[in-house]
Amino acid sequence: MSIILITGANRGIGLQLCAQLSARGDDVIAVCRTPSAELKELGVRIIDAIDVSDAQSIERLKREIADEPLDVIINNAGIMRRDAFGSLDYSAILEQFVVNALGPLRVTEALADNLHEGSKVAIVTSRMGSIGDNSSGGWYGYRASKAAVNQIGTNLRHQLMSQGVAVALLHPGMVATELTGGNGIPPVEAARGLIERIDALDLQNSGGFWHAEGYELPW
Repeated sequence: MSIILITGANRGIGLQLCAQLSARGDDVIAVCRTPSAELKELGVRIIDAIDVSDAQSIERLKREIADEPLDVIINNAGIMRRDAFGSLDYSAILEQFVVNALGPLRVTEALADNLHEGSKVAIVTSRMGSIGDNSSGGWYGYRASKAAVNQIGTNLRHQLMSQGVAVALLHPGMVATELTGGNGIPPVEAARGLIERIDALDLQNSGGFWHAEGYELPW
């Protein structure tokens, strides 16, 4: 049994991660702003009113966890805002940076002392953050924020290596959630793939940028 903390746990991929990990016997700590009825039904531990973009929220999360050891942190919370060149909303672009890139960094830094040798940090990113894979353009804020978190995850790989903590950047696939307007694979399938990648994560493959299906993605 592992103690696993998951952000963005109230719906979509986060909810499915909580469901599947708790069902197999892991001790899940579900972190979210507002818990959904579906999350409450799982019977997992919930820490709510946490906004990963807010420093005070993260301080409260740190107090709630106290000195509890964590085996895995899954940084899943994220947002996507549509944009179009010629009418870009720079405040929305900045919001995506704060949540998608700085959010995982805030959470991981705040809880670094709760990690131990053998712990793992997973960041749910997107292949839309890949520069090498960008063949269509668009989505300025989302793509840039995910490229930024890929760099942050690479930094964390170096930062946490001496502590014996492995880091993975994981693309779940195109998932049918509110972020994608219901287009893509079911969240249950995406979560299953992410769990397989996290289970396979160790110091030897730490820092990789992986598709949930098991292959590496270009930076």
